[in-house]
Amino acid sequence: MPAAALDDFLRYLTTVRGLSINTAEAYAADVQDFVDFLAKQFGEEHAFDWAAVDYRVVRSWVAHLRQSRYSHATIARRLAGLRGFFRFLVNEGEFQYNPASLLGLAGQGRRLPEVLYASEVAQLLEAPDENTPLGLRDRAILEFFYATGVRVSELAALNLSDVHLSERYSRVIGKGNKERIVYFGVPAQEAIERYLVDGRPALVLKAPLNRPPTALFVNRRGGRLTVRGIQRRVRKYVLEAALGQRVSPHVLRHTFATHLLDNGADLRSIQELLGHAALSTTQIYTHVSTERLKQSYQRAHPLARAWGGSVTSGATSETRAEDQVTNLDEEPGLEGALLQEDSDHEPM
Repeated sequence: MPAAALDDFLRYLTTVRGLSINTAEAYAADVQDFVDFLAKQFGEEHAFDWAAVDYRVVRSWVAHLRQSRYSHATIARRLAGLRGFFRFLVNEGEFQYNPASLLGLAGQGRRLPEVLYASEVAQLLEAPDENTPLGLRDRAILEFFYATGVRVSELAALNLSDVHLSERYSRVIGKGNKERIVYFGVPAQEAIERYLVDGRPALVLKAPLNRPPTALFVNRRGGRLTVRGIQRRVRKYVLEAALGQRVSPHVLRHTFATHLLDNGADLRSIQELLGHAALSTTQIYTHVSTERLKQSYQRAHPLARAWGGSVTSGATSETRAEDQVTNLDEEPGLEGALLQEDSDHEPM
């Protein structure tokens, strides 16, 4: 089953593994990139010749990705996708061993997530113009992101019935169709209430009368606001707040987790709130908090200033990482840029 194996792999990821279609298609795209490499190197007739693939071929592909100047994170993610594909073929009896399992990536390791400071978050939250329905909506979106740490896809999927304002909690459907409860405070509660009273009613006027929208956050035509639309709105306010760095909805998720840890929350609780399957995924935030602590010490302690030491890594406003490396021993869902949503012309 040469070419059909890729379709079977996609079905396996969605039906057996329970991954979202976005995540499954991202893994399939990684395998397709490898197929394209095989076709270019050995001819179209060998593009799906899995039996001819060995460790040396996989290593050549990784070398090709490096020569093409892909980031360490991107190469690691693509290798993880290929490793998962060959593991699937082995389990299906189509392959005797996993040639990608023998190859790891040395070097940069996992980068620390970008994180905003509390003052930067305050700037961002104040950016929307709350005298307009869109501004009320966007303030509620930013408040909810920072208060709950939800993924952008999770926020886009929220319905009115999911949010319980009086109790200040919301039902969220995360990766693998897993449900969890997230909590928010008074600022997010009040922002959502203002949006529901003065913002959303004006936006849903253009929605079809026979199909009243169920989405919590809607665009100017009354339809569900999509992932792409949310990402563009967040970027708009980042520019208006003049934060000076690349801030996405996922950075607000990192900020939520790091600020919880900074203020004494335990790692297990943060894992549950974020919806991480493995505690090891959440542990990256302990490194962020340590680096922030180091920087605060060096700014404040007289001897630290006298020594002239410097912290060169971590989540500071001067040093920002632009991507993360996926753990090669896991097969987590993919985030951020892997989410393929609507066109750039979506009404916001």
